[in-house]
Amino acid sequence: MKVYADNAATMKMRPEALEDMNEALQENWGNPSSVYSVGREAKIAMESARYTIAQCIGAKTNEIFFTSGGSEADTQAILSAAAIGAQTERTHVIVSAIEHQAVLKTAAQLEAMGFEVTYVQPDRDGYIDPAKIHENIRENTILVSVMAANNEIGTVQNIRQIGALCQIANVLFHTDAVQAVGHMPIDVSQLNVDLLTMSAHKFGGPKGIGAIYAKSGISLSPLILGGPQERGRRAGTENVPAMVGMATALETSCQNMEEENEKITAMRDKLIDGLLEIPGTVLNGPRDNRLPGNVSVCFKDAASESLLVLLDEAGICASAGSACEAGSLDPSHVLLAIGRSEKEAMSSLRLTLSADNTMDDVDYILETVRKSVEKIR
Repeated sequence: MKVYADNAATMKMRPEALEDMNEALQENWGNPSSVYSVGREAKIAMESARYTIAQCIGAKTNEIFFTSGGSEADTQAILSAAAIGAQTERTHVIVSAIEHQAVLKTAAQLEAMGFEVTYVQPDRDGYIDPAKIHENIRENTILVSVMAANNEIGTVQNIRQIGALCQIANVLFHTDAVQAVGHMPIDVSQLNVDLLTMSAHKFGGPKGIGAIYAKSGISLSPLILGGPQERGRRAGTENVPAMVGMATALETSCQNMEEENEKITAMRDKLIDGLLEIPGTVLNGPRDNRLPGNVSVCFKDAASESLLVLLDEAGICASAGSACEAGSLDPSHVLLAIGRSEKEAMSSLRLTLSADNTMDDVDYILETVRKSVEKIR
């Protein structure tokens, strides 16, 4: 039996997105910067995709800028805010300690540039207390960055409240919503965010395409220089078919979200309940306020590396945490931040489900994990 349970790493492309992307590859292959008909048709397809994405998150069309994915989007959003701050000597930035490495490594780059960065620690369930954000804001703070939902343990943050505090303090607010967009309702007009980043392959679109929402009036600093594409914010000929696939995947995800999440949540809860019956198992993150498909646990005396090998042999695709950390021998910074010991963090398992999974998949996972943990011990 084959079971794919690593949807937080990447999702299989939605059929609707694949169909529209294939059509765009054949029909909208022109260069959108060209003035003749083939180029104009490609530009129309690109701008239609931008409009669809904007509609899905409550944004204006001219507030959406395409990137190559979430990591580039995070980097550009943070460096753009820092550039704005440098103009007025506001050189303090606040980020949560459980951000994706794209955010944390960009924050480290800012420190090397002379910025001061405050890292706010979560509680044991991975929550970032808005009060902690508020108490760390200074007169020279330019940016706060807190992810909407954690990619490893699934914790959903109170983005609206954090954003409201930032608005009052006249501080820019960025949220890495890579794991949230397409899986939970997102309306930027209600979330008090200035910058929001997303990645298509996390909700059934193609890899290599993502986007930044930048609130009107916020100027993005380009990372890639050259031509005037993306209104001067990202040079290079646009990947129109990928943009089309991203837009269709997001629109389909939003249209089916309620129905799919009901199914996914039921599978998630059954999986959590079953795993917690294994002696020495602890759940990472909250029991309820987490992403619909996210399950993260630690097993006492059962190393992740050995467990993943056994699961793979049984046909189960899973991970120990972020796919971006695969191959690393270091314990997860997220698990350490919520109080797990290094040994516990090295015995973690992340299973992330989609609507393509079934209750039979869950039963097979539970049976296989139990046997594998017992074998390792």
